[in-house]
Amino acid sequence: MSAGHGALRHRDFRLLWAGESVSQFGSAATRVLMPLIAVETLDAGPLAMGVLGAAAWVPWLLFGLPVGAWTDRMRRRPVMIVCNTVSALLMLSLTAAAWLEALTITQLTAVAVLAGTADVFFRAAYGAYLPTVLPHEALPDGNARLQTSESVAEVVAPGAGGMLAQAGSAAVGFLADALSFLLSAVLLLRIRTPEEPPGPPADPAARRSLVREIRAGAAFLTGDPFLRTILLCDAAMNLFLAGAQSLSILFLSRTVGASGTVIGLLIALAGLGGVLGAMVSPRLARRVGTARAVLLCAFCSGPFGLLIPLTTDGAGLLAFLVGEFCLMTGVVAGNVIIVSFRQAYCPPDMLGRVGAGIRFVMYGTIPVGSVLGGALGALLGTRDALWVLYAGNALCALLLLSGPLRGSRDLPAGTPGAAGSAAPVPVPVSVTAAGADAGAAAAGEGAGPAR
Repeated sequence: MSAGHGALRHRDFRLLWAGESVSQFGSAATRVLMPLIAVETLDAGPLAMGVLGAAAWVPWLLFGLPVGAWTDRMRRRPVMIVCNTVSALLMLSLTAAAWLEALTITQLTAVAVLAGTADVFFRAAYGAYLPTVLPHEALPDGNARLQTSESVAEVVAPGAGGMLAQAGSAAVGFLADALSFLLSAVLLLRIRTPEEPPGPPADPAARRSLVREIRAGAAFLTGDPFLRTILLCDAAMNLFLAGAQSLSILFLSRTVGASGTVIGLLIALAGLGGVLGAMVSPRLARRVGTARAVLLCAFCSGPFGLLIPLTTDGAGLLAFLVGEFCLMTGVVAGNVIIVSFRQAYCPPDMLGRVGAGIRFVMYGTIPVGSVLGGALGALLGTRDALWVLYAGNALCALLLLSGPLRGSRDLPAGTPGAAGSAAPVPVPVSVTAAGADAGAAAAGEGAGPAR
């Protein structure tokens, strides 16, 4: 099986990839459209924007841990189909409200909470489902392709979201997102690979106790030095970047004076950094090693965020573009490597719980960071708040030096404790389709909201 085409040889992966790609395009447009509508139409201030940014991530604090254990007890594909259907209905409610000119901040926030709840269940099932449709050796290629699709969506769709907000066509954008969720559900229904019913937990007592299953997953996660160190760094980065992201559109619109169309274009162009990150991550990992590549991505990308508070109108918009572009490159490149490492490293019967535990911590910091960003924006002003938040993000890379990555060339592969897995060996990271064409990813779960 060739590295460049391993994942695409599998029909069911192609269906999964197509469905997720379409859904990512709709969601990427909505992520720009919703805050722009809140700022320019509903006159939201910094604190309201912080609360709106936090709303989609609060469910991770409420349900993040038990959802992982639940999905280890059931087939994952039906869960994903239901979640996509619920998300489509929620977007249709925003479509109707926008057409009737009855949209409010309260409804936007409520939909964000409910859609976020569906996303909790979807991600827990999705992260554990990918190994069902792909063999072990094709997982890195599949992750990289999924990450590339997300990055391309972040390039193309935000401009459309900005133009729709500028033109007062919020209903069209919300409708498009609803249709993208429905199409994703239809494609999932067409997958033929049989999904085996979950086996019993290794510990028979855990079978009878959801709490024990959650505890076992948490113990595995916190007891492993590689997983623990990466999680600590990513969670801290999410805290600061979520605060910055909750203020970025408000900053560009009111402080800098950019129009909705320009804001969408800037976010789209910055998204090219994600495409570049997905393209270069396999080559970077092979050249310097997977552990060193994670360190390089974190230390080299973070300082570029300090360009963003320097943004002014006109040519000064380049500061935002360069800063965001370089941040996206490092985050996505690191995500492809880390997600592939985790899927190859964790025992299959622990994937749901370990993934949910990681997302519980990482995504749980996002609502805290969003509210923190809103409060700092109200207290200091958006520009000064962004200085604090991006400086904090850059310093988070130092946390990676507290664990075994500091002295390792490669992240280990294979289940911990299994024969032959005691010493770190390279985790395979294959060339993406985009990377292969240019000569040169599970959705990324690093800093910043995904999906």
